Amino acid sequence: MNEHQRAHATFHVTGDAVTPEFWTDYFGVEPDTAIVKGEYFTTPSGRPSRTPGRVGLWGVRSKNRVQSDHLEPHLRHFVERLNLLRPGLRDLLERKGVKVRFWCYWDNESGDRVPDVPDDIRTTMESLGGTIEIDEYR
Repeated sequence: MNEHQRAHATFHVTGDAVTPEFWTDYFGVEPDTAIVKGEYFTTPSGRPSRTPGRVGLWGVRSKNRVQSDHLEPHLRHFVERLNLLRPGLRDLLERKGVKVRFWCYWDNESGDRVPDVPDDIRTTMESLGGTIEIDEYR
């Protein structure tokens, strides 16, 4: 992998009622981050949190799985790996009272890069009631 990729993404399931074990079983993927609201957790640096989680979270990152400076391959990785097009997912998210989002890292130091989020992926996230957030760094 590149030491510094100019793009990567994280898929999050968030909400007060997130049970990480449920989402691990549902997606068949071990999370990179798992937080239960009100419980202490391990931070991304590997240290114990100083305070309990304020919200539940289940998350997976593309950074170590996809090598690309463009967002599209990172986002497509999640759509395929997590089978985000499966029937009934939106209903399940609503029943569980949780939301989904893509959080995207976008390095634009040159100032001339435009994030490449394909329309079909935007449509997929909208159909799930989710969001795509791009954190751009200059």
